[in-house]
Amino acid sequence: MLIILLPFLILISLSIKLTSNGTIFFTQKRVGYKGRHFLIYKFRTMYMNPKRDIKQTILEDPEVTTLGKFLRRYKFDEIPQIYNVIKGEMSLIGPRPILPFTYLSMPDWAKNRFNVKPGLTGLAQVRGNIFLSWEERWRYDCIYASNISLLRDCKILFKTIFIVIFGEKKFKVIK
Repeated sequence: MLIILLPFLILISLSIKLTSNGTIFFTQKRVGYKGRHFLIYKFRTMYMNPKRDIKQTILEDPEVTTLGKFLRRYKFDEIPQIYNVIKGEMSLIGPRPILPFTYLSMPDWAKNRFNVKPGLTGLAQVRGNIFLSWEERWRYDCIYASNISLLRDCKILFKTIFIVIFGEKKFKVIK
């Protein structure tokens, strides 16, 4: 898989280096399996700002570079997380890893999501993702953690591919 991705990794790395100042990769402490902390790897999609508050960033954020908007839209910024999968900190499918301050504010019932490794994509990501509240995401994550199956993982993976191609708005869950 890495051999197939290598040309894309090089192209993305060069593009980041040529279009903005700073590092190619972005690392951030996240909470994963059993509440353990680890560093998540991503391609840098924002301008360097050491004084920036840690918060969830949306695509329209002015700190996101032009290239970053493209990388985020098509989820290319997430490709380096394959390294986290190889290291055993993440899996392909599972709840997305969260920031430590989010973990501290979570209700106890939602922490059941940490009984499985975090994933590159998950049930919450294919059921609404950015259009869901944190509580709704955590409910989907807990449902996933309690009902893991290869068939469900395959469905999540295929739906993720369609979401990446066509965009999250087309798959927004209407309540």
